[in-house]
Amino acid sequence: MTGITDFPIHAKWPARHPERLQLYSLPTPNGVKVSIMLEETGLAYEPHLVSFESNDQMSPEFLSLNPNNKIPAIIDPDGPGGQALPLFESGAILLYLAEKTGKLLPQDPAARYETIQWLMFQMGGIGPMFGQVGFFHKFAGKEYADKRPRDRYIAESARLLAVLEQRLAGRKWVMGEEFSIADIAIFPWVRNLVDYYGAGELVGFDKFSNVRRVLGAFLDRPAVVRGLKIPAHA
Repeated sequence: MTGITDFPIHAKWPARHPERLQLYSLPTPNGVKVSIMLEETGLAYEPHLVSFESNDQMSPEFLSLNPNNKIPAIIDPDGPGGQALPLFESGAILLYLAEKTGKLLPQDPAARYETIQWLMFQMGGIGPMFGQVGFFHKFAGKEYADKRPRDRYIAESARLLAVLEQRLAGRKWVMGEEFSIADIAIFPWVRNLVDYYGAGELVGFDKFSNVRRVLGAFLDRPAVVRGLKIPAHA
C-alpha cells in the first residue's frame, strides 16, 4: 500500500486531501494528544471524527487500521521511505511525529530518553489510573455500593499527582524550560480528571500547586486550545 486511497478505512472516511496526514480520532485525553501535537508542529493534516456513539471504532474499516479498536490512529502518506505509514497508539504517534518534524523531543540522547520516560509515566500510570477514577466516580462505577475499588484508584491517582508535583518544582514544564511531548501526553489527562470527571476534590487537586500552575500554562497555549476541539463533532 502506497497511498491513502489504498487503505480500507478510506471507504468510510474518504480523504479530501490525500496528500495530508490523516487523523482518525475523537477529542478524548488520548485523542487530543495527537491533534495538539499536529497543531504545535504545523504539519498539514486532515481530521476524521470516530464517533463512539455510533460505534465507529468497531467498524471493519477502523479495525483494519487499528485492530485494538481505540483512537487515535493516523495514516501518514509521506512516511519512511516515501511510503504511507499507518500507526496507532497515542504514545507511538507522538514519538513518530516528534522524530518526523524534529520538534518537541530533545536531540540530546540523555534528555531524549528522559522525555520518553515521562511519556511512559503517562501511558503506564496517569492514563490508566485517571481513567479508572472516571469510571468509578463519573460513570457506571458510581452505582457500586462497595467504594473500595474507587478509593484505590483515587489514592493511586493522588500518588501520581504527587510524583508530578515534585517533578515540576522549579520547572516550567516537565523537561524544564522546553515544552515537549511529555507535557502533551500528561496534561490532557490532568485536565480531564479535574474538569470532565469532576474528581479534583477527591484527589486533593488544590494542594498540587505546581501541577495547577503548569496545567494553566498548558491550556493557555494557542495550539492546545485548537487541538482540544479536534476533531470537531458534526
